[in-house]
Amino acid sequence: MGCIVIVGAGECGARAAFGLREKGYDGKITLIGAEPHPPYERPPLSKDGIKQEAPPKYIADIERYAAAGIDLLTDAPVRAIKRSARRVELVDGSSIPYNRLLLTTGARARALPGTEHLSSRVRTLRTHADAAAIRCELVPGRKLAVIGGGFIGLELAATARGLGAEVVLIEGLGRILSRGVPEDIAVVVADRHQAEGVELRCDAKIERIDADDGRARVVLAGGETIEADLVVVGIGAVPNTELAAAAGLSIENGIAVDATLRTSDPDIYAAGDCCSYPLCHYGGRRVRLEAWRNAQDQGTLVAGNLLGANEAITSVPWFWSDQYDLTLQIAGLADGAATTVRRNLGGGAFILFHLDDTGRLLAASGIGPGNAVARDIRLAEMLIAAGKRPDHQALASPETKLKALLAA
Repeated sequence: MGCIVIVGAGECGARAAFGLREKGYDGKITLIGAEPHPPYERPPLSKDGIKQEAPPKYIADIERYAAAGIDLLTDAPVRAIKRSARRVELVDGSSIPYNRLLLTTGARARALPGTEHLSSRVRTLRTHADAAAIRCELVPGRKLAVIGGGFIGLELAATARGLGAEVVLIEGLGRILSRGVPEDIAVVVADRHQAEGVELRCDAKIERIDADDGRARVVLAGGETIEADLVVVGIGAVPNTELAAAAGLSIENGIAVDATLRTSDPDIYAAGDCCSYPLCHYGGRRVRLEAWRNAQDQGTLVAGNLLGANEAITSVPWFWSDQYDLTLQIAGLADGAATTVRRNLGGGAFILFHLDDTGRLLAASGIGPGNAVARDIRLAEMLIAAGKRPDHQALASPETKLKALLAA
């Protein structure tokens, strides 16, 4: 029957474990996680999950793992992968044999240089424990300084304001959301944050951060000091590749895998935030995506490939962020776009379609209240996957149904 071991008990690893059973695998499955919790959802950590003291939002009840015959090990960090012996060694000295190994080790929050050993006044947000530590500071009368104007930093800022905390957000570049989000949408988000009382400081270079048990001080270039009760650093994530690298697997902005998620070792696969892979819709460009749905999609796909399906990745990248009553959604990658077409949907909602110099749709970016852009972004995702070259006037007109462009 064999044994499949999954290292990394997050969204992707859990999806893969259940996916193996759904596809009929009846051998042994071991899912290993370093955290004390069963697999849980990470997106809520910067939103609803930080608003009140509560357990994580678990992907599945613990009983479901037992019912599916999945051996779930929590609080069990892995020390090494022994490829020649086909074994995984745990920090506690035990080892687990495998016939096939899946690495879903995820990513960790990127530390701001010089802050790694500061007090509890300076934190990052990646785990439930991080969220629990930050939560107590998000109350009226307390001041939060967020470093980084990406999705995590902005979502945390919105949540903190909703709970009554003062917030200053510090971004080193000229605007927020500079990575992969069009400026027109970033302006809408920035305006909304400022209307809610968030102080945005862009083009702000940090010289150092001082902290003690009571307060933290962010010192900017030029000498200005911003004082806060808590500083949260949200400047991206680093893929957890150390186990793979030590085992001699190829690394390229993450664990390098082929289109089927197989690593340089034919018996080891990798999926989710930790791996980079060739994206067929963009000429085989190698990408690494830190996205909830990507983890879901790859967890399902890799389950079949561990059993010999040999299926290639065809999903289009998709991202979303909720801030206040606004939802931002992006399908595809806009790098290399030559033309942008705007479609106004009413009520302040709009979508930007990004096309290359041949007219092929590369990406669509939208923002609006609630689910205002969700349907059209989903249809745009399908247009991208189909390699469509839609008419610009049709894209711009809200009267033209995107579904009709897909059928054309």
